[in-house]
Amino acid sequence: MSNNSLAQIGAITSMNLRNMSQRLASSIVALIGIAGVVTVLIGVLSIAEGFRAVLEISGSDQVAIVLRSGATDEMGSGLTQDQVRVIADSEHALRDEQGTVVSPELYVVVNLPLFSTGTTANVPLRGVGPQAAKLRSNFKIVEGTDFTPGKFEVVVGKGASLQFEGLKVGQQFRAGNTDWTVTGIFEDGGSVAESEVWTDATVLQGAYNRGNSYQSMRVKLTSPGAMQAFKDSLSTDPRLSVRVFSEKQYYEEQSRILVTLVSTIGKSIAILMGLGAIFAALNTMYSAVSARTREIATLRALGFGSAPVVTSVLAEALLIGLAGGVVGMIVSYIAFNGVRASTLNFATFSQLTFAFTVTPQLLVQGLVYALILGFIGGLLPSLRAAKLPITTGLREL
Repeated sequence: MSNNSLAQIGAITSMNLRNMSQRLASSIVALIGIAGVVTVLIGVLSIAEGFRAVLEISGSDQVAIVLRSGATDEMGSGLTQDQVRVIADSEHALRDEQGTVVSPELYVVVNLPLFSTGTTANVPLRGVGPQAAKLRSNFKIVEGTDFTPGKFEVVVGKGASLQFEGLKVGQQFRAGNTDWTVTGIFEDGGSVAESEVWTDATVLQGAYNRGNSYQSMRVKLTSPGAMQAFKDSLSTDPRLSVRVFSEKQYYEEQSRILVTLVSTIGKSIAILMGLGAIFAALNTMYSAVSARTREIATLRALGFGSAPVVTSVLAEALLIGLAGGVVGMIVSYIAFNGVRASTLNFATFSQLTFAFTVTPQLLVQGLVYALILGFIGGLLPSLRAAKLPITTGLREL
């Protein structure tokens, strides 16, 4: 491109941008439309990002989850007392002064009302072994005390206590024909455990008539590198028929369905809303071209080429898209980031609490989408302006 062409582009674009105040109302409409699309896009995708973040921080490469062969989650699994003993005896399991660091666990769901709507939703009630806290690296009781083994007592994850009624210290709820007393609230670094209610596994077995059975077993290994050897030792043991996951792998597989679903829905909504924003941008830019018809024709008659005209119109459209994108980024970050909510975990059909997470990557995605909308909205009007016959434009009043 010659220096002359660049000079023409700079001159026309500068003049066009200086005259944007004459089209302020229509420009603001287009800007608000694009900002709204960006806000919705980032808001919906922050749900998927928050869900993914919860499950990612929940997983450890040094903790194994053992399920029945063929099971993909705890709800469809089952382990006997004898199988639990065999797994706990593995040479690859970590041991401390209290014995092997394992937790045979039982998982049921109970219905409790949500604070937000008053409607009931599924809450995970997990029976755990005495060593369960050692398998969650950030576990700590932040209010009240731990449950007493052998009693109908529970401790509640912080996330669950904020989302559901009846889960504050000292309160009771009914599940499995039993009244359970909340003795404490715990945190676990924002992990999936904070969406759960914990009790003694033996007590939960009796309350739900589960005999001596469990559904899963967590095992802390001597090191992350021992995972494959642990898998091999269990798979070759004739007394067992089990599947072994690292905790990280297990939660990654659980997150895949919901993250994909939410991301697809969010992007579909953004595309539909984006069509409306494009029409607003088109209207704005067609109005700009119509108002400048005679001016554009005069410039063309003076020797200005089509490329500078196209560039000037696109520059205005992109500036509107940029401004709308920035506004949408700011609004979505303030409105959504860190807001706590709950959603259905399709792997367990129970509620999972999480925080909306607006990441820098999501903000960049929103800004890029805004620029795309601006570009599409300005493309057709810019081409019309460039192709407008000079004689027709000069006749415009």
